[in-house]
Amino acid sequence: MSTIRPFAAIRYATPPGRDISTRLSPPYDILDRADKEALLSRDPKNFVVLDLPYVPAKAAGPPELYAAAASMLRRWLSDGTLIRDPEPMIYVYHQRFQHQDRSYTRRMFFARLRLEPFGTGTVFPHEQTFGGPKEDRLCLTKATRANLSPIFGLYEDPGGQVMGTLEEGLAAEPLARGMLDGVENLLWGVKDRQRIAAAIELMAPRAIYIADGHHRYGTGLLHQEWYIREHGPLAPEHPANFVLTVFCAMEDPGLVILPTHRVLKGVQVLPELLRRNEQLEVTQLAADSPAQALSALARFGPQAVALHCPADGGYWAVRPRRPDLLDAIEPQHSAAWRRLALSFLHAYLIPKVVLPSCCAGSESTIQYVKDAQQAVQEARASGGSAFLLQPTTMDELRSVCRAGDLMPQKSTYFYPKLASGLVINPLSDELV
Repeated sequence: MSTIRPFAAIRYATPPGRDISTRLSPPYDILDRADKEALLSRDPKNFVVLDLPYVPAKAAGPPELYAAAASMLRRWLSDGTLIRDPEPMIYVYHQRFQHQDRSYTRRMFFARLRLEPFGTGTVFPHEQTFGGPKEDRLCLTKATRANLSPIFGLYEDPGGQVMGTLEEGLAAEPLARGMLDGVENLLWGVKDRQRIAAAIELMAPRAIYIADGHHRYGTGLLHQEWYIREHGPLAPEHPANFVLTVFCAMEDPGLVILPTHRVLKGVQVLPELLRRNEQLEVTQLAADSPAQALSALARFGPQAVALHCPADGGYWAVRPRRPDLLDAIEPQHSAAWRRLALSFLHAYLIPKVVLPSCCAGSESTIQYVKDAQQAVQEARASGGSAFLLQPTTMDELRSVCRAGDLMPQKSTYFYPKLASGLVINPLSDELV
């Protein structure tokens, strides 16, 4: 059973027009020092002051940096830069954006989600993740006593009941709006008790799949454990039992998934090598660019990947001759997982064909690149090779999740990223 709750958010006081564009920030984990400085040069009260005290956020920094972020949070509450809403609400969140000459609106909402260990209830990771330190986020959570940025959770709702309930009677004017990286972000508050109760009831039987923020969710669990050690057992509704979450229906038309491409630096994967393998079908694509290659790749089916080796110069479609190639190799995985292009790439093509032939069986570092053109440039610069991927479809993701399995690492890039700075979830009344 999934448990969500409304909350009284801390958020920026809005000026006339309710535009907080200069104060919004991309997620902390995609920012470097130069990005932080650029955001602060635009507005010294940008959210990055609170959300990224230590750069890079890959390990715990000096304690005084987290103390400074907590002090700034309290100062902004005191001087009116930030306010806390007087009553708990669920916050409707829209992102309006353009992608490949099409207009989209992604319809979501902010609420608290009850924490539970993965696999013990109805909250699940959707893909394998790289191990990553959570010490930085835990230090920041302890110091600020708040969730500063949300996780991104997906749920199934083919009829759109949850968002339909929350958006009924939504005000024409949002509480806040802001442009960030070409994406318009809009926030409304839903305070009607009946609509909130209906949304809570509708969400209860639905599984939640973490689309982004696996490490933040893990940090929530660590903070909950720490809080219990420090203060004793928690009341069921204590905010430390929950984590700030943005929820989006899997069926939402604005839920755009982009691929992440793979580069093997310094490893030349020539098509002649692959063509000698009887398990593979290798076909040259009529393409002179990464975009043309990806467009041509679609007709080869969902298991196909595109290879570009600068030493050869062309683009090639590579796929298993039999869709069931992985059935005997990866029997522990679901049938849905075994039909993924990325599973074919990571469970067969790279480890069983490329590495034995090109690297004498030793491991090769895989670079993950979101832009196809950049992936090809990286391959050319390093004398390596690029594997270009088709986007994972929502049907593929849903099938793997329903089977209780995990997508391979870096299977999905949900575009656009959520904006940070719209709401803060307080974990203590001492903040106000």
